[in-house]
Amino acid sequence: MNPNSVLGCQSVSRSFQIGQDRVDVLKEISFEIHKGEMASIVGTSGSGKTTLLNLLAGLDDPSSGTVTMAGQVIGKQNDRQRAAARNTHMGFVFQFHHLLPEFSALDNVLMPWRINGRASAEAIAYAQYLLAEVGLQDRMIHRPAELSGGERQRVAIARALVKNPDVVLMDEPTGNLDEETSEQVHKLIESLNHHMSSSFVIVTHNQEWARNVPIQFRLTKGQLMLIS
Repeated sequence: MNPNSVLGCQSVSRSFQIGQDRVDVLKEISFEIHKGEMASIVGTSGSGKTTLLNLLAGLDDPSSGTVTMAGQVIGKQNDRQRAAARNTHMGFVFQFHHLLPEFSALDNVLMPWRINGRASAEAIAYAQYLLAEVGLQDRMIHRPAELSGGERQRVAIARALVKNPDVVLMDEPTGNLDEETSEQVHKLIESLNHHMSSSFVIVTHNQEWARNVPIQFRLTKGQLMLIS
């Protein structure tokens, strides 16, 4: 494994038993994401994208093969260790922002720190910096209901980056936005990747955006193919 690898699969397969039948969802998947890289994964509904994301995040175990995060084999960790590894090394952005409605944008961004205690002055300053980076310097005290859909997703992106993760997993991050707002968020993510050290793995149905990402994968019939 490359020492610069922040996330990877080695011959990963995942099968499910349904009655008397075994369904092979993922088959012998191997790839690595290195520091600072951006990769897209496209695939039709039912191709196994969600299953793959769950394995990468350590929320499920492969039937065979290994998943590594920051050089550690996830399968050798217990639930507490996995949760700690996710909170340290990984950020998440989903199709729906999952912000807490009773908290301000700033407080939502700070949640990954407050899970384990109080946020330091340095963490608060960095959260404010990230919100400014995503264009929300004047919206920090607003609650989610007072923000547009695009603004809420920008808060979710800042939250994913607040602990300087090695890698950010994005599951259809603009799938719930209109075309113009989606394009704005695409450009924002690309800009953040260019000047931050975090890697990005983006699952998307947006073929045009996927084609503009430096590393492109397609998931078909349980197999991951490198396109470019």
